[in-house]
Amino acid sequence: MNIEHLRQSLRQKWLDYYQENRSWLTRLGVWVNCEGQRRPSSSFILSALSILEPDLTALLPLVVDLNSNPDRIVIALGLNFNPDEALDPLTKVEAAIENVKLLPAGNKPHPIATRMTTRRDEDCQGSGRDRK
Repeated sequence: MNIEHLRQSLRQKWLDYYQENRSWLTRLGVWVNCEGQRRPSSSFILSALSILEPDLTALLPLVVDLNSNPDRIVIALGLNFNPDEALDPLTKVEAAIENVKLLPAGNKPHPIATRMTTRRDEDCQGSGRDRK
């Protein structure tokens, strides 16, 4: 198991989950400050991710045996960040993409090239050739 790949996968799944449920998560009383970062509690993050990522479910029993502090686990997994701040640049990019003006589609269909029939050499009339 590649730990860095797991960290990236967990981060993306957490951000996707948070973005989809942001409207009610921001009002939920699970927010804490951990090492200067405002984020949902470690227990909330770990329980949400245990549903979203099967690899984490297999790994958590071992991790908890090594360290049962949920804040330390979240930090070790690279999830000690404010999801609102992490999503802010993405939200700005998505808004900019939505504001892009595209040219309207043309109303004339593009002509399809017709296949030319091959002419026999005898049908060709070269220059300077006498006709008889």
